[in-house]
Amino acid sequence: MSLPSPHTDPRGFLLALFNAAVAQAVPGPEAAAFLPPPPKGRTLVLGAGKAGGSMAAAVDALWPKNAPMSGLVVTRYDYVPPAYKALQQQGAGRIEVVEAAHPVPDDAGRRAAKRIAELTKGLTQDDLVLCLISGGASSLMAMPADGITLEEKQAINKALLKSGAAIDEMNCVRKHLSAIKGGRLAAMCAPAQVVTLLISDVPGDAPQVIGSGPTVPDSTTCANALRILARYGIDVPAAARKGLESGALETPKPGDAVFAGHQVHMIATPQQSLEAAATLARQSGIGVHVLSDEMEGESREVGKVHAAMARYIARRGQPFTKPCVVISGGETTVTVRSKGGRGGRATEFLLGCAIALQGEPGVHVMAGDTDGIDGVEDNAGAIVTPSTLARAAELGLKPQGFLDANDAYNFFKPLGDLVVPGPTFTNVNDFRAVLIL
Repeated sequence: MSLPSPHTDPRGFLLALFNAAVAQAVPGPEAAAFLPPPPKGRTLVLGAGKAGGSMAAAVDALWPKNAPMSGLVVTRYDYVPPAYKALQQQGAGRIEVVEAAHPVPDDAGRRAAKRIAELTKGLTQDDLVLCLISGGASSLMAMPADGITLEEKQAINKALLKSGAAIDEMNCVRKHLSAIKGGRLAAMCAPAQVVTLLISDVPGDAPQVIGSGPTVPDSTTCANALRILARYGIDVPAAARKGLESGALETPKPGDAVFAGHQVHMIATPQQSLEAAATLARQSGIGVHVLSDEMEGESREVGKVHAAMARYIARRGQPFTKPCVVISGGETTVTVRSKGGRGGRATEFLLGCAIALQGEPGVHVMAGDTDGIDGVEDNAGAIVTPSTLARAAELGLKPQGFLDANDAYNFFKPLGDLVVPGPTFTNVNDFRAVLIL
């Protein structure tokens, strides 16, 4: 990958780093190292997530052509790689990939989850189940617990997304209100051998948090879920509350015999993507520093912290000397305070960062979600330059007003600074790069 000069083309430089991070997370031939040999019985592939289509394509290409394979994977609308979609249309793809809604589940996701559950019936100890799980599976594989409707699950999901809850908190609630997540899919697959391949989109890469852990033990409890709902003031239907309070909705725990002999492999992580971007950045000859792959917190506040760090480097040469680029990842959150605003956590981070930078000379910032979608918009993120606030003023755009309205998308769009890569077919969470020249 050619690398634009950070000095003459800072925008191109930052975009190249983002593209390197994304490319590292798209599954390919390296996934062969995590595949077991074909079993005596049949091989069933099940899965869900925004990387589900590309994971299915990789596994199909790597699995021996003379070894039978079938299955069903659900991914986000428009997230089936075109080449694999073409194979499916020709009847050549061995794994069916269907599409559903994210981040709020829809009926297509409910139907897909029901079909996945039905495919597990009749499995034997001679069979192998390959489970392909990535971020987004919580919404895409929607099977509400008994007594809870899809509409009720949708309302709870929307409330969680607006609350500012961290991803592990949201997934704790989701898995306890699900009939398929939180280890329950693994229980359905018994007594077959289960091998789970994961692409992490969560700080810390905890398997039980990724996609709400449908095939791994869950250490959280119904009591945890109730505390989270209370913390964010989220109401749930009477049936859901009764199931949580009684423990009837409890998930399979570590040590449960249902997980005996199961294997779990992490095939792509946020840290690997940050390192890929850092390796590319080092070709420019400037300093490269990976801050963390576990950054969490309110997006606008994390933006202010990054701005303070950038100004300190620019003005005092501490803790790093310029020119340099500082890279970070993780998953920040947005507490929605206003209706009608557009934008996700990347653009909100950038708007908070831009306001705090106040046009600091020589500082350029890019942030984007590696799945190509910031929230529910068509952009992955945006770019901040030293001229961002000045150009906004010329257009009569008041940045604080847009931040107050959770409307960062409509701040960056007229500036021409949105980053719109389209579907990336993977998801390892946020990517941020701060360039200080």
